[in-house]
Amino acid sequence: MRRVLALVLAAASAAVVPFLPTASASSGNVVITVLSSRADLVSAGDALVAVSLPAGARGLTVKAGARDVTKAFAKRSDGQVRGLVNGLPLGSTTLTATIDGGRGARITLVDHAIGGPVFAGPQIQPWACAAGTRGKQCDAKPTYAYRFLPVGTAGTPGTAVGNQSALQPYDPSNPPPAPLIATTKTQTGLTVPFIVRTETGYMDRDQYSISALFQPGKKWDGTTPQPQFNHKLVLTHGASCDTEYQSGTAPDTLNVAALGAGFVVASHALDNAGHNCNLAVQAEALYMTKERVIEQYGTLRYTIGSGCSGGSLVQQQVANAYPGMYQGISPQCSFTDAWSSAQQYVDYVMLLGYFKDPSRWTPGTAWDPAAISQVLGHPNVANPVTFTTAIPNSSDPSRSCTGVPAGKVYDPKTNPKGVKCTLQDYMVNVFGKRRDGFANRGLGNVGIQYGLAGLRNGLITPAQFADLNAHLGGIDIQGNISKQRLTGDPDGLKRVYSTGAVDSANNLDKVAIIDLRGPDPGAFHDVYRTYALRARLLRNFGTSANQVLWRGQVPLLGDADYVDQAIFALDKWLDRVDHDQSGRPLAKKIIADKPSDIGERCTDGTGVSVPGEVCDETVAAYASPRIAAGGPLADDVMQCQLKPLRRDDYNVVFTDAQWASLKTVFAKGVCDYSKPGVAQRGATAWLTYQDARGRVVYGGQPLGPPPTSIPFP
Repeated sequence: MRRVLALVLAAASAAVVPFLPTASASSGNVVITVLSSRADLVSAGDALVAVSLPAGARGLTVKAGARDVTKAFAKRSDGQVRGLVNGLPLGSTTLTATIDGGRGARITLVDHAIGGPVFAGPQIQPWACAAGTRGKQCDAKPTYAYRFLPVGTAGTPGTAVGNQSALQPYDPSNPPPAPLIATTKTQTGLTVPFIVRTETGYMDRDQYSISALFQPGKKWDGTTPQPQFNHKLVLTHGASCDTEYQSGTAPDTLNVAALGAGFVVASHALDNAGHNCNLAVQAEALYMTKERVIEQYGTLRYTIGSGCSGGSLVQQQVANAYPGMYQGISPQCSFTDAWSSAQQYVDYVMLLGYFKDPSRWTPGTAWDPAAISQVLGHPNVANPVTFTTAIPNSSDPSRSCTGVPAGKVYDPKTNPKGVKCTLQDYMVNVFGKRRDGFANRGLGNVGIQYGLAGLRNGLITPAQFADLNAHLGGIDIQGNISKQRLTGDPDGLKRVYSTGAVDSANNLDKVAIIDLRGPDPGAFHDVYRTYALRARLLRNFGTSANQVLWRGQVPLLGDADYVDQAIFALDKWLDRVDHDQSGRPLAKKIIADKPSDIGERCTDGTGVSVPGEVCDETVAAYASPRIAAGGPLADDVMQCQLKPLRRDDYNVVFTDAQWASLKTVFAKGVCDYSKPGVAQRGATAWLTYQDARGRVVYGGQPLGPPPTSIPFP
């Protein structure tokens, strides 16, 4: 029986895990286990199911409702009785397994449409389906394309030769001569021709891609995998962070190194954060993609994530909000999550508005790049310009958004009921609505003393500090700069934490992490974010030993070969965890089983190790405006608690006019970072945003323990 990593947990943790290992029938009872998903979160009308039988059992009959599906089940090569149950209707179906003598078990399966939703709640509207799909749910039959690796390709299969490296089209009905096709020996010990099949289809209204080393003409489904499959999955992700209202393209899955070793590589368009930055929908799409892989390709030992920038934020925020989705992640050019990064973006928008408009400065106040950098927390004053240019301003409800005709976009005067193109409105199921119809906002800047660190170290004058904080203001619900500071909505502040929209890392001790980092050239992929996540781990668990940092001299990624090397290093690490039969909690296993040769690295960018001091200097970790305002390195305080403004808290002298100005802007007090943020807490794992009838549950509710089979009589 294959075990599923991260699922041998204490009872309190098991309730949040989606994919369960096969239960034992040692009690003498028949036991039914749904292998491909939770029993209550089935989609697309099928489920891979295992039936464990007591010793000496005879005459198994399996029924889905009144329909006999026994023929789908058989004892497989590993001794497990498995079957792929097809044709499930939407809603509930009771699956029963009965043996001679009348003993048996039942479990209720709840099927959801292939177009979704499953747990993310009512879907984003409007939505434009891709050409060639059918209906409002963008349904389409899967298509299959084949490629092969020619003999003589640079690199050795199973090592890093790059995505799509020299793969050529392959026609199964007219294949090239066998001597022209390279071979590869997979981790299962089997040597096969290097032929790759890519399955492309649609689920959750968007495109998925699944690639695998494939032997054409031979059967492969979840009950009978082809022998080159190593029962491991790599999930790839896209970049950026944006909101689109139409189907997109799944990220590339042609990672030659992973495919050559026998991994399945899969992706979903909704996990390209530049296409969809909605945490709940990202998690749902990943969940459905994994379900498809298990049903059609076989059970999984573990899943590894890979992706840069927006791909890193998907990995880290989903791994925390939905623990068990991944067992290992390799964030590159890392963002911890969308929302604590969004507060840096919003601060940049406000600060640029102030710095670019000297008319807002008090006469006699001036700013130079050195002083501005102290406020930003970054020596490159172009960093906010790059960030706010490359990434759309998703706090502006009137901006254009892909997939929405211009005439249907919100305008406060001409179209007040139009589509509000903000990230919080795109995530309205997560945040809920205000009385004015806008989604709640989960961040604020009341009490923040911008430039405080620079003031204390003498690089910002009292006049600059007082003027900046007096005139900076905030952003109103229309996305406009306002004189008043931004105050988060109470429900928004609660839910930004409880849903995991801010990755507090309270569940990330249960995942192995290799973070890949190169120098930050001012392209807004700030190195401090890697250390922000480390600070969150240290705060929560007193250790960050499950996070390994690989640094190098190539901008953003660190090293040309890190991406594939990280996949194989995580594979080695997780293999040891998977075989750990001790009774230790999973988080303890991940630390204890980390191989001794997987540790912190620093290279010259081409794989040659150099002293760590080189990376300390070149892969420099700067800060954000809020860290530069005295905030914690964890950088996840979305709105601070306040303390009284006191003149003796400063090591500088303010004039009476400057102090009066500060008393006005900080009338309610200044940030007290000795306390957690307002409503700050860890994420509640495995939330659903819909009730049993499909109605929205704003802010989500816990799914509860996965259903298990009930023995009878």
